[in-house]
Amino acid sequence: MNYALLIYGDEKVGEGLDSDERRETYARYEAFSAMLVERGVMRGGSELAPSSSATTIRHDGDQVSVTDGPFAETAEVFGGFYLVEADDLDAAIDLAKQLPSAVVEIRPTMTM
Repeated sequence: MNYALLIYGDEKVGEGLDSDERRETYARYEAFSAMLVERGVMRGGSELAPSSSATTIRHDGDQVSVTDGPFAETAEVFGGFYLVEADDLDAAIDLAKQLPSAVVEIRPTMTM
């Protein structure tokens, strides 16, 4: 089964990192990615551009509005994801625990 590991964080924390801290952070994500590839469970993933670059579409009946910015105003925003294959939720949790992120939401994907 495939699971999405959805990464949330405070963008202001990332903006406040100096170059060494930023390099260190990316190295931890690269090591996590390498581990997934080595185990043969990596199915995809990507870091997202800052939430300020988001465009939100809202449907209200027949009316559709398009606005700049994220859907919600929160401190923690959706910043990226990994798509992994795992036997079950427990295996997906074991993988997600190794992510260097403060908040990771795990969701099984749906087969259409």
